[in-house]
Amino acid sequence: MIKEYSDEEVAAQPIGAWSGEAYRLVVGALREALAVESLTQPHWWTLNHVAGKPGEWTREALVRRLARYDDLGIDFDAVFDDLVARGWMLERDGLTLTEAGEAGRLRARDRNARVHARTHEGVDRGDFVTTINILRRMVANLGGDGNLPD
Repeated sequence: MIKEYSDEEVAAQPIGAWSGEAYRLVVGALREALAVESLTQPHWWTLNHVAGKPGEWTREALVRRLARYDDLGIDFDAVFDDLVARGWMLERDGLTLTEAGEAGRLRARDRNARVHARTHEGVDRGDFVTTINILRRMVANLGGDGNLPD
């Protein structure tokens, strides 16, 4: 159970500190879950995008799409090469997942779902929506893109 504070105390808190701490813990838990499959977040992003549009993504287009989420200076070509070498992804006229790749994606999805469930424990859906909308507004106020990703 976490301690309750007055609205005044909470309103005085630095959003950067709390959003940063939330980011580190949530992303850390997701990265830990993915590591069970020897995957990184860029592997995960790649698997999901390719699964969503089989044969439609090229390396170049997918790098342009995913680069905005990268905070580690990832070499996306190395990620793609790794998925191909594992036999999880094929690169012909476009990128597609193999049966093994889809199976791995689904295992990783299940692990990530458990992290998401743990993260949302005790959080009202309406409060979560409000929080995301507030963060979107703050991002937009500072010149960022407050829209949801496509």
